[in-house]
Amino acid sequence: MQSAAPSGIERGVAALCRCVLWLSTSVIFIILVANTTLRYVTGSSLQWANEVPELLFPWLVMSGVVLAALQGAHIATTFLMDAVAPRVRRIVTALGWLVVAILYATLTVATYRMLEIVHDEKSPILQLPGSITYACVMVGIGLLALLAAQSAWRAWFLPPTPAASEPEEVRVPVAHW
Repeated sequence: MQSAAPSGIERGVAALCRCVLWLSTSVIFIILVANTTLRYVTGSSLQWANEVPELLFPWLVMSGVVLAALQGAHIATTFLMDAVAPRVRRIVTALGWLVVAILYATLTVATYRMLEIVHDEKSPILQLPGSITYACVMVGIGLLALLAAQSAWRAWFLPPTPAASEPEEVRVPVAHW
């Protein structure tokens, strides 16, 4: 695995995703607390209080998915790659990331084309277009495409840098359960 310093793209994507995470979580929490309080104090609730969390939750999830991808926190099976020569590993890794970037870019374009169709669907109370949720998916997948393309570039052009504590052989991670 490459352990290069985070690029400006990665820092920008991470900052954007963290901002979306904090903002959407805070707004969802505030609305749910206010609505629950109103329900217990006055016996009524805000009519729109269910729609806003439903619209914000996908943004929260997609920003978490992008952050997890950025930090390499997704599940990976690496034993086959660890068994091949470094030159083969570099080629396969770069091509693999390139295929992933192309697939994510294809999904981004397909989602963009669907925005016009789902824009006509409106939420019942606030009358917000359904394209808000699809835009969230499009942005998240677009960011994943960007990160995958950067990983392909790094895999091809940057030499692998082992951690200082690792010997010449790659250590096998231990399960944490």
